[in-house]
Amino acid sequence: MAELTLAIANRIIEGALSEGGRTGTKPVAVAVTGPEGHLIALQKQDGASMFRVDIAIGKAWGAVAMGISTRGLAKKAQENPSFIHGLSVASGGRILTSPGGVVIRDGSGRVLGAVGISGDTGDNDERLAIRGIETTDLVADV
Repeated sequence: MAELTLAIANRIIEGALSEGGRTGTKPVAVAVTGPEGHLIALQKQDGASMFRVDIAIGKAWGAVAMGISTRGLAKKAQENPSFIHGLSVASGGRILTSPGGVVIRDGSGRVLGAVGISGDTGDNDERLAIRGIETTDLVADV
C-alpha cells in the first residue's frame, strides 16, 4: 500500500515542471495534497502570476475532496450547476472546477491525494499534472 510522501510529492512536481519546460508552457504553480486535502508540497515558477498558487491548491483540493478530476467536476457543473454551487458554498469557495486538478491513486485504486496546477490553459495544466504523476509508480485518475 503506497503512501504519498513529501519525496514522492516533490518528484511529481519535478516531473510536471520538467514537462512544462520541455513543451514550453507558461510558468505554473503546482500543489500536491494528501487524501485529507492538506498541502504536502507546493512550488511556483518564477513569472507565474499572483493567483496561481491559490488556484493550484483549489484544483488539488477540489479533486481530492470529490475523488474526481477537476475536468470531471467541470462536467458535473454543466450537468448540475446547483450541486457544484452548493459544494462551492459549503467549501467556502475552495472547490475549483477548471481542468488541472488530478486525483492520485495507488495501484489498488485508493485515493492518495491530488495534484493541482495553474498557469497555462486548463488542458496544459492537466497534462502537466498527469505527467508529473506518471514519473512515479502512482496512477493519474482523470
